[in-house]
Amino acid sequence: MIPLKILVTAGPTCEAIDPVRFITNRSTGCMGYAIAARGARAGHKLTLISGPVCLKPPDGVKTVYITTAREMFAEVKRHIKGKHCLIMAAAVADFRPAFCARQKIKKTNMPRTISLRRNPDILAWAGAHKSKMILAGFCMETQNLLTRAKRKQILKNVDFMVANKIEADGVPFGHKPASFVLFGPDGRKVFLQNASKEKIAGILLDKIQGMWYKRNPGRNAAV
Repeated sequence: MIPLKILVTAGPTCEAIDPVRFITNRSTGCMGYAIAARGARAGHKLTLISGPVCLKPPDGVKTVYITTAREMFAEVKRHIKGKHCLIMAAAVADFRPAFCARQKIKKTNMPRTISLRRNPDILAWAGAHKSKMILAGFCMETQNLLTRAKRKQILKNVDFMVANKIEADGVPFGHKPASFVLFGPDGRKVFLQNASKEKIAGILLDKIQGMWYKRNPGRNAAV
């Protein structure tokens, strides 16, 4: 097997309100780190762009740490050249505070509202610029999962979309097994029940590898 050059994003982003407080989400980074670790063990060349998490960097993986969505966007653009695949497993914050206070906001001066600005849509940007690169994304919803995931796959020009529903007990965040639906580029869906992050990572990487070599029979991917 000829190794692929794969770029993976993982974890949340944090968007500062003041030097103490920030907006974030419940992503733990487990999915992205599982993909990076599994890919490295399979012999692929992995670069991982990670938001703030409490996870050990995977062995054999170049890891770049960021905090905000704009920092992640800059690192994706910096590292994407020459990659065969981008897997956007990060939970990038859609919004950031319009202004970040330079000093801690005291309770007596806390504003009634916080104005927000939209962060860059990294997945949509990648879909518009991917050329022959394979693009995989993730979709997490509380309702209408299949409809919204398929719509996101089409609108953002994504080859593989992994969808999962947020449950009352916090699944799929963290290490717990969860149910996933994998949308392929041919419209077919793979349903996986009570699957570990490692299993999802293996299936996704196998699909990506199969798609690359089908497109490029006999081609040296490392060149």
